[in-house]
Amino acid sequence: MQHSSFSVSRRRFLAQSLLAAAATPFVAQAAFGQGKSPNAKLGVMVMGAGGRGGDHVKAMLADPRTVLLYICDPDEKRATQLAEQIKEKQGTAPKVIRDMREALSDSNLDAVTCASVNHWHTLCGIWSLQAGKHVFLEKPISSSVHEGQAITAAAKKYGKICQVGTQRRSHESQIAAVKFVRDGGIGDVRLARGICYKRRKSIGPLGQYPVPEGIDYNLWCGPRPNDPPTRPTFHYDWHWQRNYGNGEIGNNGPHFCDMARWFLGLERFPSRVFAYGGRVGYDIERKDPNYVDAGDTPNTHVSVFDFGDKSIVMECRGLETPKLNGIDFGTIVYGSDGFLTAADKTCIAFDLAGKEIQRFEGGGNNFKEFVDAVEANDPKLVKADARCGALSAALCHLGNIAYFVGESNKLPATEIEKHLEGNADHLATFKETVDHLAKNGVDANKTLLSFGKTLNIDPNTERFVGSDAANKLLARSYRDDFVVPEPEKV
Repeated sequence: MQHSSFSVSRRRFLAQSLLAAAATPFVAQAAFGQGKSPNAKLGVMVMGAGGRGGDHVKAMLADPRTVLLYICDPDEKRATQLAEQIKEKQGTAPKVIRDMREALSDSNLDAVTCASVNHWHTLCGIWSLQAGKHVFLEKPISSSVHEGQAITAAAKKYGKICQVGTQRRSHESQIAAVKFVRDGGIGDVRLARGICYKRRKSIGPLGQYPVPEGIDYNLWCGPRPNDPPTRPTFHYDWHWQRNYGNGEIGNNGPHFCDMARWFLGLERFPSRVFAYGGRVGYDIERKDPNYVDAGDTPNTHVSVFDFGDKSIVMECRGLETPKLNGIDFGTIVYGSDGFLTAADKTCIAFDLAGKEIQRFEGGGNNFKEFVDAVEANDPKLVKADARCGALSAALCHLGNIAYFVGESNKLPATEIEKHLEGNADHLATFKETVDHLAKNGVDANKTLLSFGKTLNIDPNTERFVGSDAANKLLARSYRDDFVVPEPEKV
Protein backbone atom coordinates (compact mmCIF):
# COMPACT_ATOMS: atom_id res chain seq x y z
CA MET A 1 0.00 0.00 0.00
CA GLN A 2 1.30 3.43 -0.91
CA HIS A 3 0.72 6.62 0.97
CA SER A 4 1.41 10.23 0.19
CA SER A 5 4.52 11.97 1.40
CA PHE A 6 2.71 15.26 1.75
CA SER A 7 2.46 16.42 5.32
CA VAL A 8 0.84 18.93 7.61
CA SER A 9 2.93 20.82 10.12
CA ARG A 10 2.32 19.33 13.54
CA ARG A 11 3.13 22.68 15.11
CA ARG A 12 0.27 24.26 13.21
CA PHE A 13 -2.01 21.26 13.10
CA LEU A 14 -1.78 19.89 16.61
CA ALA A 15 0.20 22.05 18.98
CA GLN A 16 -2.62 24.44 19.56
CA SER A 17 -5.05 21.57 20.14
CA LEU A 18 -3.65 21.37 23.57
CA LEU A 19 -4.97 24.88 24.23
CA ALA A 20 -7.64 23.87 25.43
CA ALA A 21 -53.56 28.22 -1.60
CA ALA A 22 -53.16 28.80 -5.29
CA ALA A 23 -50.83 31.26 -6.91
CA THR A 24 -53.49 32.85 -9.14
CA PRO A 25 -54.36 35.91 -6.96
CA PHE A 26 -50.96 37.36 -7.81
CA VAL A 27 -50.46 39.49 -10.88
CA ALA A 28 -48.71 37.84 -13.82
CA GLN A 29 -45.91 40.03 -15.14
CA ALA A 30 -42.47 39.74 -16.66
CA ALA A 31 -39.65 38.13 -14.71
CA PHE A 32 -38.69 39.83 -11.46
CA GLY A 33 -35.96 42.36 -12.09
CA GLN A 34 -36.76 42.39 -15.81
CA GLY A 35 -39.85 44.52 -16.18
CA LYS A 36 -42.05 43.93 -13.20
CA SER A 37 -43.70 46.97 -11.74
CA PRO A 38 -42.08 48.42 -8.62
CA ASN A 39 -44.94 47.04 -6.52
CA ALA A 40 -44.76 43.50 -7.91
CA LYS A 41 -43.44 40.80 -5.67
CA LEU A 42 -41.01 37.99 -6.28
CA GLY A 43 -43.01 34.77 -6.67
CA VAL A 44 -41.27 31.93 -4.83
CA MET A 45 -41.57 28.17 -4.56
CA VAL A 46 -39.96 26.41 -1.62
CA MET A 47 -39.05 22.80 -2.30
CA GLY A 48 -38.77 20.77 0.89
CA ALA A 49 -41.11 21.19 3.85
CA GLY A 50 -38.85 19.93 6.60
CA GLY A 51 -36.95 21.94 9.19
CA ARG A 52 -34.64 23.73 6.79
CA GLY A 53 -37.53 24.31 4.39
CA GLY A 54 -39.26 26.03 7.27
CA ASP A 55 -36.25 28.32 7.59
CA HIS A 56 -36.56 29.20 3.91
CA VAL A 57 -40.23 30.02 4.43
CA LYS A 58 -39.47 32.27 7.41
CA ALA A 59 -36.85 34.13 5.41
CA MET A 60 -39.18 34.70 2.47
CA LEU A 61 -42.07 35.79 4.72
CA ALA A 62 -39.74 38.26 6.41
CA ASP A 63 -38.86 39.91 3.09
CA PRO A 64 -41.64 42.26 1.87
CA ARG A 65 -40.43 41.81 -1.70
CA THR A 66 -41.46 38.13 -1.87
CA VAL A 67 -44.65 36.08 -1.92
CA LEU A 68 -44.81 32.30 -1.48
CA LEU A 69 -46.75 30.73 -4.34
CA TYR A 70 -45.88 27.05 -3.96
CA ILE A 71 -44.73 24.55 -1.36
CA CYS A 72 -43.39 21.37 -2.94
CA ASP A 73 -42.74 18.13 -1.09
CA PRO A 74 -43.53 14.47 -1.84
CA ASP A 75 -44.79 14.30 1.76
CA GLU A 76 -48.17 16.02 1.28
CA LYS A 77 -48.90 16.12 5.01
CA ARG A 78 -45.76 18.08 5.83
CA ALA A 79 -46.30 20.44 2.91
CA THR A 80 -49.94 21.09 3.83
CA GLN A 81 -49.03 21.87 7.45
CA LEU A 82 -46.40 24.35 6.31
CA ALA A 83 -48.80 25.95 3.81
CA GLU A 84 -51.34 26.50 6.60
CA GLN A 85 -48.70 28.28 8.66
CA ILE A 86 -47.84 30.46 5.67
CA LYS A 87 -51.50 31.41 5.18
CA GLU A 88 -51.64 32.72 8.76
CA LYS A 89 -48.68 35.02 8.08
CA GLN A 90 -49.13 35.84 4.41
CA GLY A 91 -52.94 35.99 4.22
CA THR A 92 -53.05 33.65 1.23
CA ALA A 93 -51.98 30.02 1.12
CA PRO A 94 -49.38 28.77 -1.31
CA LYS A 95 -50.38 25.89 -3.56
CA VAL A 96 -49.20 22.49 -2.30
CA ILE A 97 -47.63 20.27 -4.95
CA ARG A 98 -45.58 17.10 -4.91
CA ASP A 99 -43.80 17.42 -8.25
CA MET A 100 -41.93 20.68 -8.79
CA ARG A 101 -42.40 20.42 -12.56
CA GLU A 102 -46.08 21.36 -12.10
CA ALA A 103 -45.03 24.91 -11.21
CA LEU A 104 -42.16 25.62 -13.61
CA SER A 105 -44.41 26.86 -16.45
CA ASP A 106 -46.06 29.44 -14.17
CA SER A 107 -45.02 32.92 -15.34
CA ASN A 108 -45.73 34.25 -11.86
CA LEU A 109 -43.00 32.04 -10.44
CA ASP A 110 -39.67 33.86 -10.41
CA ALA A 111 -37.51 31.85 -8.04
CA VAL A 112 -37.16 28.44 -6.45
CA THR A 113 -35.48 27.72 -3.15
CA CYS A 114 -34.55 24.13 -2.42
CA ALA A 115 -34.19 22.55 1.01
CA SER A 116 -35.10 19.01 -0.01
CA VAL A 117 -33.09 15.81 0.33
CA ASN A 118 -29.51 16.12 -0.99
CA HIS A 119 -30.04 13.97 -4.04
CA TRP A 120 -32.65 16.44 -5.39
CA HIS A 121 -30.59 19.64 -5.07
CA THR A 122 -28.82 19.59 -8.44
CA LEU A 123 -31.80 18.40 -10.49
CA CYS A 124 -34.03 21.01 -8.84
CA GLY A 125 -31.47 23.65 -9.75
CA ILE A 126 -31.04 22.58 -13.36
CA TRP A 127 -34.78 22.24 -14.04
CA SER A 128 -35.43 25.64 -12.47
CA LEU A 129 -32.68 27.36 -14.46
CA GLN A 130 -33.86 25.73 -17.68
CA ALA A 131 -37.35 27.09 -16.96
CA GLY A 132 -35.92 30.60 -16.55
CA LYS A 133 -36.19 30.70 -12.77
CA HIS A 134 -33.62 31.92 -10.30
CA VAL A 135 -32.61 29.35 -7.71
CA PHE A 136 -31.30 29.11 -4.15
CA LEU A 137 -29.96 25.63 -3.33
CA GLU A 138 -29.08 24.36 0.10
CA LYS A 139 -25.73 22.74 0.66
CA PRO A 140 -24.52 20.46 -0.64
CA ILE A 141 -25.30 21.94 -4.03
CA SER A 142 -24.54 18.49 -5.45
CA SER A 143 -24.42 14.90 -4.26
CA SER A 144 -21.52 13.98 -6.56
CA VAL A 145 -18.65 15.70 -8.35
CA HIS A 146 -20.44 15.27 -11.68
CA GLU A 147 -23.53 17.04 -10.35
CA GLY A 148 -21.45 19.99 -9.18
CA GLN A 149 -20.02 20.34 -12.67
CA ALA A 150 -23.51 20.10 -14.19
CA ILE A 151 -25.12 22.78 -12.00
CA THR A 152 -22.15 25.09 -12.57
CA ALA A 153 -22.56 24.70 -16.33
CA ALA A 154 -26.32 25.30 -16.11
CA ALA A 155 -25.91 28.49 -14.06
CA LYS A 156 -23.41 29.80 -16.61
CA LYS A 157 -25.54 28.84 -19.62
CA TYR A 158 -28.88 30.28 -18.46
CA GLY A 159 -27.51 33.39 -16.74
CA LYS A 160 -29.88 33.27 -13.80
CA ILE A 161 -29.04 33.68 -10.14
CA CYS A 162 -27.85 30.43 -8.60
CA GLN A 163 -26.84 30.71 -4.96
CA VAL A 164 -25.78 28.01 -2.55
CA GLY A 165 -26.77 28.09 1.11
CA THR A 166 -23.33 28.28 2.71
CA GLN A 167 -24.45 31.22 4.81
CA ARG A 168 -21.14 31.82 6.54
CA ARG A 169 -19.95 33.62 3.39
CA SER A 170 -22.50 36.31 4.31
CA HIS A 171 -21.57 36.67 7.98
CA GLU A 172 -19.81 39.87 9.00
CA SER A 173 -17.58 37.95 11.39
CA GLN A 174 -16.33 35.57 8.73
CA ILE A 175 -15.85 38.30 6.12
CA ALA A 176 -13.73 40.35 8.51
CA ALA A 177 -11.80 37.28 9.71
CA VAL A 178 -10.94 36.22 6.17
CA LYS A 179 -9.61 39.70 5.43
CA PHE A 180 -7.60 39.63 8.66
CA VAL A 181 -6.01 36.29 7.76
CA ARG A 182 -5.39 37.25 4.13
CA ASP A 183 -3.72 40.46 5.36
CA GLY A 184 -1.24 38.43 7.41
CA GLY A 185 -2.91 38.69 10.80
CA ILE A 186 -1.63 35.26 11.88
CA GLY A 187 1.36 35.13 9.56
CA ASP A 188 1.87 32.68 6.72
CA VAL A 189 -1.17 30.40 6.47
CA ARG A 190 -1.00 27.01 4.83
CA LEU A 191 -3.46 24.87 6.75
CA ALA A 192 -7.17 25.03 7.62
CA ARG A 193 -8.98 22.38 9.58
CA GLY A 194 -12.74 21.75 9.40
CA ILE A 195 -14.18 20.57 12.70
CA CYS A 196 -17.53 18.77 12.91
CA TYR A 197 -17.78 17.23 16.35
CA LYS A 198 -21.52 16.54 16.42
CA ARG A 199 -22.92 13.65 18.43
CA ARG A 200 -24.85 11.31 16.18
CA LYS A 201 -26.55 8.38 17.86
CA SER A 202 -27.56 5.20 16.06
CA ILE A 203 -30.37 5.66 13.55
CA GLY A 204 -31.82 2.27 14.50
CA PRO A 205 -31.36 -1.29 13.32
CA LEU A 206 -30.97 -2.20 9.67
CA GLY A 207 -34.20 -3.75 8.40
CA GLN A 208 -37.20 -3.42 6.09
CA TYR A 209 -39.59 -0.57 6.92
CA PRO A 210 -42.77 0.77 5.28
CA VAL A 211 -42.93 4.12 3.51
CA PRO A 212 -44.91 6.50 5.73
CA GLU A 213 -48.47 7.10 4.58
CA GLY A 214 -48.99 10.08 2.29
CA ILE A 215 -45.53 10.13 0.74
CA ASP A 216 -45.03 9.78 -3.01
CA TYR A 217 -42.00 7.54 -2.66
CA ASN A 218 -41.19 7.51 -6.36
CA LEU A 219 -40.86 11.30 -6.30
CA TRP A 220 -38.98 11.25 -3.01
CA CYS A 221 -36.39 8.88 -4.49
CA GLY A 222 -36.21 10.88 -7.71
CA PRO A 223 -32.75 10.21 -9.17
CA ARG A 224 -31.93 7.53 -6.60
CA PRO A 225 -32.88 3.83 -6.42
CA ASN A 226 -36.52 3.15 -5.59
CA ASP A 227 -35.62 0.54 -2.99
CA PRO A 228 -37.69 -0.13 0.16
CA PRO A 229 -36.57 1.92 3.18
CA THR A 230 -34.09 0.16 5.46
CA ARG A 231 -34.11 2.74 8.28
CA PRO A 232 -36.83 3.16 10.91
CA THR A 233 -36.99 6.99 10.76
CA PHE A 234 -37.82 8.04 7.22
CA HIS A 235 -37.04 11.74 7.26
CA TYR A 236 -33.55 13.13 7.96
CA ASP A 237 -31.89 9.78 8.68
CA TRP A 238 -31.37 9.33 4.93
CA HIS A 239 -28.27 11.46 5.49
CA TRP A 240 -26.47 8.38 6.81
CA GLN A 241 -27.27 6.06 3.88
CA ARG A 242 -25.11 6.24 0.74
CA ASN A 243 -28.01 5.74 -1.67
CA TYR A 244 -29.51 9.06 -0.57
CA GLY A 245 -27.15 11.06 1.61
CA ASN A 246 -23.48 11.95 1.82
CA GLY A 247 -22.77 11.23 5.48
CA GLU A 248 -21.65 13.88 7.94
CA ILE A 249 -18.91 15.17 5.67
CA GLY A 250 -21.55 15.87 3.02
CA ASN A 251 -24.10 17.14 5.50
CA ASN A 252 -22.14 19.78 7.42
CA GLY A 253 -18.73 19.45 5.81
CA PRO A 254 -19.58 21.83 2.95
CA HIS A 255 -19.79 24.71 5.44
CA PHE A 256 -16.33 24.12 6.84
CA CYS A 257 -14.64 23.07 3.61
CA ASP A 258 -16.06 26.26 2.11
CA MET A 259 -14.63 28.40 4.88
CA ALA A 260 -11.30 26.60 4.70
CA ARG A 261 -11.06 27.26 0.96
CA TRP A 262 -12.00 30.90 1.52
CA PHE A 263 -9.40 31.47 4.19
CA LEU A 264 -6.69 29.81 2.07
CA GLY A 265 -7.77 31.34 -1.24
CA LEU A 266 -8.21 27.96 -2.95
CA GLU A 267 -10.38 27.95 -6.09
CA ARG A 268 -9.43 24.56 -7.51
CA PHE A 269 -9.48 20.84 -6.83
CA PRO A 270 -6.74 19.39 -4.60
CA SER A 271 -3.90 17.33 -6.03
CA ARG A 272 -4.32 14.46 -3.59
CA VAL A 273 -6.75 13.16 -1.00
CA PHE A 274 -6.37 10.70 1.81
CA ALA A 275 -9.08 9.45 4.21
CA TYR A 276 -9.82 6.91 6.89
CA GLY A 277 -12.51 6.10 9.45
CA GLY A 278 -15.52 3.93 10.07
CA ARG A 279 -19.06 3.66 11.35
CA VAL A 280 -18.25 2.47 14.83
CA GLY A 281 -19.42 2.42 18.44
CA TYR A 282 -23.11 1.72 17.99
CA ASP A 283 -22.81 -1.86 19.20
CA ILE A 284 -21.39 -0.40 22.41
CA GLU A 285 -24.08 2.28 22.54
CA ARG A 286 -26.79 -0.37 22.20
CA LYS A 287 -24.96 -2.85 24.45
CA ASP A 288 -25.29 -5.52 21.77
CA PRO A 289 -22.15 -6.88 20.04
CA ASN A 290 -24.28 -8.09 17.12
CA TYR A 291 -26.08 -4.81 16.55
CA VAL A 292 -26.08 -3.52 12.95
CA ASP A 293 -26.93 0.14 12.50
CA ALA A 294 -29.03 1.13 9.47
CA GLY A 295 -26.47 3.72 8.38
CA ASP A 296 -23.60 2.93 6.02
CA THR A 297 -21.66 6.20 6.05
CA PRO A 298 -18.82 6.80 8.55
CA ASN A 299 -19.45 8.50 11.87
CA THR A 300 -15.68 8.84 12.33
CA HIS A 301 -14.08 10.29 9.22
CA VAL A 302 -10.82 12.15 8.62
CA SER A 303 -10.00 13.49 5.14
CA VAL A 304 -6.81 15.31 4.18
CA PHE A 305 -6.70 17.39 0.99
CA ASP A 306 -3.32 18.33 -0.45
CA PHE A 307 -3.18 21.43 -2.68
CA GLY A 308 0.60 21.43 -2.97
CA ASP A 309 1.65 24.36 -0.79
CA LYS A 310 -1.55 24.29 1.28
CA SER A 311 -3.72 21.67 2.94
CA ILE A 312 -7.24 21.25 4.28
CA VAL A 313 -8.21 18.65 6.86
CA MET A 314 -11.88 17.80 7.38
CA GLU A 315 -12.60 15.90 10.55
CA CYS A 316 -15.99 14.45 11.51
CA ARG A 317 -16.62 12.81 14.86
CA GLY A 318 -20.06 11.41 15.67
CA LEU A 319 -19.20 9.98 19.07
CA GLU A 320 -18.75 12.03 22.25
CA THR A 321 -15.79 14.37 21.99
CA PRO A 322 -14.69 17.64 23.64
CA LYS A 323 -14.35 20.93 21.82
CA LEU A 324 -11.09 21.90 20.18
CA ASN A 325 -9.89 25.41 20.91
CA GLY A 326 -13.39 26.24 22.08
CA ILE A 327 -15.26 25.03 19.01
CA ASP A 328 -16.86 21.79 17.89
CA PHE A 329 -18.54 23.09 14.73
CA GLY A 330 -16.38 25.37 12.61
CA THR A 331 -12.97 25.97 11.08
CA ILE A 332 -9.51 26.48 12.55
CA VAL A 333 -6.87 28.25 10.48
CA TYR A 334 -3.20 27.79 11.41
CA GLY A 335 -0.54 30.37 10.63
CA SER A 336 3.15 30.90 11.41
CA ASP A 337 2.30 33.55 14.03
CA GLY A 338 -0.93 32.16 15.49
CA PHE A 339 -4.24 30.56 14.70
CA LEU A 340 -7.87 31.59 14.25
CA THR A 341 -11.08 29.79 15.20
CA ALA A 342 -14.17 30.46 13.07
CA ALA A 343 -17.49 29.42 14.56
CA ASP A 344 -20.88 30.46 13.20
CA LYS A 345 -20.99 34.17 14.11
CA THR A 346 -17.78 34.53 16.11
CA CYS A 347 -14.18 34.31 14.94
CA ILE A 348 -11.24 34.66 17.34
CA ALA A 349 -7.56 35.09 16.50
CA PHE A 350 -4.88 33.88 18.92
CA ASP A 351 -1.11 34.14 19.04
CA LEU A 352 1.04 31.02 19.23
CA ALA A 353 0.81 31.02 23.03
CA GLY A 354 -2.98 30.88 22.86
CA LYS A 355 -3.59 34.50 23.87
CA GLU A 356 -6.55 36.16 22.16
CA ILE A 357 -5.42 39.00 19.91
CA GLN A 358 -8.59 39.91 17.99
CA ARG A 359 -12.27 38.98 17.88
CA PHE A 360 -14.80 39.30 15.06
CA GLU A 361 -18.58 39.18 15.62
CA GLY A 362 -21.69 39.38 13.46
CA GLY A 363 -24.06 37.37 11.30
CA GLY A 364 -25.62 37.96 7.91
CA ASN A 365 -28.57 37.17 5.67
CA ASN A 366 -27.83 35.21 2.51
CA PHE A 367 -31.55 34.95 1.70
CA LYS A 368 -31.70 38.75 1.50
CA GLU A 369 -28.63 38.72 -0.73
CA PHE A 370 -30.37 36.23 -3.00
CA VAL A 371 -33.44 38.46 -3.33
CA ASP A 372 -31.18 41.49 -3.86
CA ALA A 373 -29.42 39.67 -6.70
CA VAL A 374 -32.70 38.54 -8.26
CA GLU A 375 -34.13 42.06 -7.99
CA ALA A 376 -31.07 43.46 -9.76
CA ASN A 377 -30.83 40.43 -12.07
CA ASP A 378 -27.12 40.38 -11.29
CA PRO A 379 -25.45 37.01 -10.50
CA LYS A 380 -22.34 38.84 -9.30
CA LEU A 381 -24.18 40.05 -6.19
CA VAL A 382 -24.25 36.62 -4.53
CA LYS A 383 -21.27 35.70 -2.37
CA ALA A 384 -21.61 31.94 -2.92
CA ASP A 385 -22.50 31.05 -6.51
CA ALA A 386 -22.81 27.65 -8.19
CA ARG A 387 -19.08 27.21 -8.79
CA CYS A 388 -18.30 28.15 -5.21
CA GLY A 389 -20.83 25.64 -3.89
CA ALA A 390 -19.66 22.94 -6.28
CA LEU A 391 -16.00 23.26 -5.23
CA SER A 392 -16.79 23.09 -1.53
CA ALA A 393 -19.13 20.12 -2.00
CA ALA A 394 -16.53 18.44 -4.22
CA LEU A 395 -14.05 18.27 -1.35
CA CYS A 396 -16.64 16.37 0.66
CA HIS A 397 -17.34 14.02 -2.24
CA LEU A 398 -13.62 13.41 -2.71
CA GLY A 399 -13.28 12.64 0.99
CA ASN A 400 -16.13 10.17 0.74
CA ILE A 401 -14.62 8.55 -2.35
CA ALA A 402 -11.26 8.14 -0.63
CA TYR A 403 -13.03 6.54 2.32
CA PHE A 404 -15.20 4.17 0.28
CA VAL A 405 -12.37 3.10 -2.02
CA GLY A 406 -10.46 2.16 1.13
CA GLU A 407 -13.46 0.45 2.72
CA SER A 408 -12.45 -2.88 1.23
CA ASN A 409 -9.15 -2.57 3.10
CA LYS A 410 -10.03 -2.62 6.80
CA LEU A 411 -7.19 -2.94 9.24
CA PRO A 412 -6.52 -2.84 12.99
CA ALA A 413 -4.90 0.32 14.34
CA THR A 414 -1.48 -1.30 14.81
CA GLU A 415 -1.33 -2.23 11.12
CA ILE A 416 -2.43 1.24 10.01
CA GLU A 417 0.27 2.77 12.19
CA LYS A 418 2.90 0.68 10.38
CA HIS A 419 1.75 2.08 7.04
CA LEU A 420 1.97 5.63 8.41
CA GLU A 421 5.38 5.37 10.10
CA GLY A 422 7.00 7.31 7.27
CA ASN A 423 4.78 10.31 7.86
CA ALA A 424 4.86 11.71 11.38
CA ASP A 425 1.97 14.10 10.73
CA HIS A 426 -0.45 11.43 9.49
CA LEU A 427 0.64 9.08 12.24
CA ALA A 428 0.06 11.60 15.02
CA THR A 429 -3.32 12.57 13.57
CA PHE A 430 -4.33 8.93 13.37
CA LYS A 431 -3.29 8.33 16.97
CA GLU A 432 -5.52 11.23 18.03
CA THR A 433 -8.42 9.48 16.32
CA VAL A 434 -7.61 6.15 17.97
CA ASP A 435 -7.47 7.87 21.37
CA HIS A 436 -10.85 9.53 20.70
CA LEU A 437 -12.38 6.16 19.84
CA ALA A 438 -10.89 4.54 22.92
CA LYS A 439 -12.53 7.15 25.15
CA ASN A 440 -15.84 6.02 23.65
CA GLY A 441 -15.10 2.36 24.35
CA VAL A 442 -14.02 1.50 20.80
CA ASP A 443 -10.81 -0.52 20.52
CA ALA A 444 -9.47 0.30 17.06
CA ASN A 445 -7.43 -2.90 17.07
CA LYS A 446 -10.59 -4.98 17.34
CA THR A 447 -12.98 -2.71 15.45
CA LEU A 448 -11.31 -2.38 12.05
CA LEU A 449 -11.17 0.95 10.24
CA SER A 450 -11.39 1.74 6.53
CA PHE A 451 -7.94 2.64 5.30
CA GLY A 452 -6.88 3.19 1.69
CA LYS A 453 -4.03 4.61 -0.34
CA THR A 454 -3.68 8.27 -1.20
CA LEU A 455 -5.54 9.13 -4.41
CA ASN A 456 -3.98 11.49 -6.95
CA ILE A 457 -6.17 14.06 -8.71
CA ASP A 458 -5.71 16.17 -11.84
CA PRO A 459 -7.13 19.59 -10.81
CA ASN A 460 -7.58 20.53 -14.48
CA THR A 461 -9.71 17.56 -15.51
CA GLU A 462 -11.14 17.12 -11.99
CA ARG A 463 -10.61 13.37 -12.23
CA PHE A 464 -8.48 10.87 -10.37
CA VAL A 465 -5.20 9.73 -11.87
CA GLY A 466 -4.55 6.00 -11.88
CA SER A 467 -7.68 4.86 -10.06
CA ASP A 468 -10.59 3.54 -12.09
CA ALA A 469 -12.38 2.61 -8.87
CA ALA A 470 -12.29 6.20 -7.65
CA ASN A 471 -13.31 7.68 -11.02
CA LYS A 472 -16.39 5.44 -11.07
CA LEU A 473 -17.57 7.19 -7.91
CA LEU A 474 -17.37 10.71 -9.36
CA ALA A 475 -20.89 10.29 -10.76
CA ARG A 476 -24.10 8.54 -9.75
CA SER A 477 -26.42 6.37 -11.83
CA TYR A 478 -29.90 7.81 -12.39
CA ARG A 479 -33.42 6.52 -12.93
CA ASP A 480 -35.39 7.45 -16.02
CA ASP A 481 -37.14 10.83 -15.78
CA PHE A 482 -34.66 12.02 -13.15
CA VAL A 483 -31.36 12.13 -15.02
CA VAL A 484 -28.83 14.82 -14.18
CA PRO A 485 -27.31 15.61 -17.61
CA GLU A 486 -23.67 15.90 -18.49
CA PRO A 487 -22.37 19.48 -18.08
CA GLU A 488 -22.21 20.04 -21.86
CA LYS A 489 -25.84 18.96 -22.24
CA VAL A 490 -27.56 21.05 -19.60
